[in-house]
Amino acid sequence: MRKILLFSLLSLLLFLAACSQEPIETNMSETVADFSFTTQDEETLKLDDLKGSWWIADFIFTNCTTVCLPMTANMKSLQEEITERDYDVQLVSFSVDPDYDTPEVLQEYAESYEADLSSWTFLTGYDFDTIKELSIKSFRSMVQEPVEGDEDEQVIHGTNFFLVNPDGKIIKQYDGVQSSELSNILADLEEIFKAS
Repeated sequence: MRKILLFSLLSLLLFLAACSQEPIETNMSETVADFSFTTQDEETLKLDDLKGSWWIADFIFTNCTTVCLPMTANMKSLQEEITERDYDVQLVSFSVDPDYDTPEVLQEYAESYEADLSSWTFLTGYDFDTIKELSIKSFRSMVQEPVEGDEDEQVIHGTNFFLVNPDGKIIKQYDGVQSSELSNILADLEEIFKAS
């Protein structure tokens, strides 16, 4: 009887794992909380607008003097590769300094990286606590106010890129600072689009 029960339980677990299986190996399983924010074009982007699409998110700010520079350069390289391979993937960069990063500032920032805004959106239009909560609760990524007395007054934030599936579920995170990680992202996207 015990063996039958154990076998039944194991079968159920394998069935549940197969039902939720993604076409790639994952390291996250978080649902993105609903949002409605302002783009660099002063339009609105909602989570619902991204449903049905694969997308990659990161958290940056335009007057960052450290990690955001390689992160945004890597996102630009990623966009070029995605376009070349004709993958239907959206890129979304959330500002963690919304008071400074107005739509106009984000527009200039995007232009400085020659971002293709047809598939890469920069978001603002919320207060700091809102983006901090979204980053921590949905993406499990730390965001912290500048350290008091820090002469640079830089927001502290995580440096990962996040792959979100068409249902709005974050399934994988990657190091956004290391350009060597781009090959891993592209390999995963290849598997995803091969399977679809």
